[in-house]
Amino acid sequence: MFTGIIETTGILTSRQYHEEDQSLTFHSEHFNFSHCQIGDSIAVNGVCLTVIALDAQSFTADVSVETLSLTTLGTLEIGDSVNLEKALTPSTPLGGHLVSGHVDGIGILLERFSDARSERLTFEAPKEISRYIAKKGSITIDGVSLTVNQVEHQQFSVNIVPHTLERTTLKNYQIGQQVNLEADLIARYIERLIQADNENLTVEKLISYGF
Repeated sequence: MFTGIIETTGILTSRQYHEEDQSLTFHSEHFNFSHCQIGDSIAVNGVCLTVIALDAQSFTADVSVETLSLTTLGTLEIGDSVNLEKALTPSTPLGGHLVSGHVDGIGILLERFSDARSERLTFEAPKEISRYIAKKGSITIDGVSLTVNQVEHQQFSVNIVPHTLERTTLKNYQIGQQVNLEADLIARYIERLIQADNENLTVEKLISYGF
């Protein structure tokens, strides 16, 4: 699990092909690798990857065929920047929201403009994801935990404050940029509860489930 609070950025330095799947190597001068070890999880643009090799300033992870097809990792070019976050621990402050690192689909940046010192970005989400996106709810975009400002059909907008722009890859995105989207886990759990207990679901029952 992750928080969606990006620690720093890195770059893709190597892509190795193994039949259909791949191994990707990422380098970062500012990422704290001191507590990382083989087998740990690191989120790369919101995708949970398992470390298989590690040195002082880089790590390598295997990427499956499914992950390559469902995320933007397969389209990264050598030298492209990525957002990095280590998996949370019991002592990690939960500054964002709970993020699984399991990307739901790919969105597209439709519009961006300045909003005082912030940037307002509008994305289009796939139809199967858009039903989980709600005004003032949470959404993860390339690993970044953000609050949804507005929703209209499959389009939604977010505000990016200067600190987030500075510390993530969002500052570089141009119109048409593809991004990894992960819907809020709570929305998915509520839908599952409704499906499992459709006719008998009440407000009292939701409260008893912890919502």
